[in-house]
Amino acid sequence: MSIVSQQQLEQLADQTLQDQRTIVLATGVFDVLHDEHRNFLQAAKKAGDLLIVGLEPDARVKLLKGEGRPVNGIENRLKNLDDWQIADALFVLPEDFGRKEHQESLIARLKPAILAVSSHTLHQDRKAAVMEKYGGELRVVHRHNPAVSSTKIIES
Repeated sequence: MSIVSQQQLEQLADQTLQDQRTIVLATGVFDVLHDEHRNFLQAAKKAGDLLIVGLEPDARVKLLKGEGRPVNGIENRLKNLDDWQIADALFVLPEDFGRKEHQESLIARLKPAILAVSSHTLHQDRKAAVMEKYGGELRVVHRHNPAVSSTKIIES
């Protein structure tokens, strides 16, 4: 099971918690994949028992990254990440995931022990507070390498 619906995702999370296993959640765009994405996801996977990865929907990527993005639509991004076979479950984040209440709702439903982030992830204090509220922690699992990014690959 890799690419899952919201219902499958919640069932998987519930079963994982019942089995007393650790859920790790990571989110991102994952547009033009590169080694830093792989390194980040591998580090996130090592942080717990089950790695769940949420991908930003195309409309949010355009908002976050600007015109011409994403280069790869959501279906391609899901497939490309699925091909790596690192994540245990992949899903599409809600269109309004930028709103705090929707972020909190996801954390409350999935109850991840760890929100895996890179060192350059924005709003870490706010995200850490949400994780703490629901009994989890924000963990920097990967040091950002500014020499490598999807944007730099696209622009070259």
